[in-house]
Amino acid sequence: MLSKRVRSIKPSGIRKFFDIAATMGDVISLGVGEPDFVTPDHIRQAGIDSINAGDTHYTSNWGTLALRRAISENIERRYGVHYDPATEVMVTVGVSEGIDATLRAVLDDGDEVAVPDPGYVAYEADVALAGGKVLPVRTHVEEKFEVRAAALEAALTPRTKVALLGNPNNPTGAVIDRPELQKIAALATRNDLLIISDEVYSRLVYGGQHTCIAALPGMRERTVLADGFSKAYAMTGWRVGYACAPAPILEAMLKIHQYAIMCAPTMSQAAALEALLHGEDDVRAMVASYDERRKLMVNGLNAIGLDCYTPRGAFYAFPSIACTGMTSEEFAEKLLFEEKVAVVPGDAFGEGGAGFVRCTYCTAQDKINDALERIGRFVKKYS
Repeated sequence: MLSKRVRSIKPSGIRKFFDIAATMGDVISLGVGEPDFVTPDHIRQAGIDSINAGDTHYTSNWGTLALRRAISENIERRYGVHYDPATEVMVTVGVSEGIDATLRAVLDDGDEVAVPDPGYVAYEADVALAGGKVLPVRTHVEEKFEVRAAALEAALTPRTKVALLGNPNNPTGAVIDRPELQKIAALATRNDLLIISDEVYSRLVYGGQHTCIAALPGMRERTVLADGFSKAYAMTGWRVGYACAPAPILEAMLKIHQYAIMCAPTMSQAAALEALLHGEDDVRAMVASYDERRKLMVNGLNAIGLDCYTPRGAFYAFPSIACTGMTSEEFAEKLLFEEKVAVVPGDAFGEGGAGFVRCTYCTAQDKINDALERIGRFVKKYS
């Protein structure tokens, strides 16, 4: 009764350990990448006000014009690139829906998509569901897991149509520097590639400035920019994001969106508008807190013998577990049952993640300290 396409897709390696942890007591979860902050009061109130005002009907398939205008103005202010809010901005149900709609709109059966390895678990499944084929682009800890243009070029074949970049990257926290993005942009132009740029962590960059690839010369016309509110504004459950692209691409994406989704939730769009208009101080405060936790996590992991480079973005540490002699799966399973700390095996994000685990630091500092103490006992036992 099930399609071969769906049967071929593996369950999420993130959810597996999260679901096990949910059945246990006293577990510290470093598994799911979700801010521990509550959505700021004024943003929540905007959603409540929308409901109380009776704004509980469909919006345009594109999303409310007020939100699309605010998105356009925000992108132009941050990156200097303009999108027409009427035809080049679409409100989506999170970044995930935007990426899925893009792939289904542009891929024919057998078209290839270059994807970072390690990379977000949904990328491979999204490509498969759209009838495409994944081309892994291996990244390496020695290069801080940054996608390199040379590695991308080596992976290309005549059937490669799209390069999907997560910048900053989940699970590694890698950030692609502007010079490397310029090389990738030149490569995309030479090979007529469409770039899908997942920038949901774009506000969570530490010690540097995020570069949007769509803002580079010649790239606006061959980029779909996907971003959202879940991470920067602590709005995961509101399920609201956006996609920006040239009108012909976005019109094709709208066909997918209008039949599968109709529109993003109306009250979530009201909250997102408030976030863009008045949420900058909230973002800065949360990012400063993540930065402190990042230092605590990375220093702690290195101190207990798990080599961990310092991530420059998102809220994940990606330490090596080589000193234990275990596979990523073995390490995560034993750690969960013996010390009640949940992490995600690195190879859940691709073969390049073998020998690593992903630890989120978007949880309270006292929990991070407790988790590090438990992991330290575990590593000492098995090293």
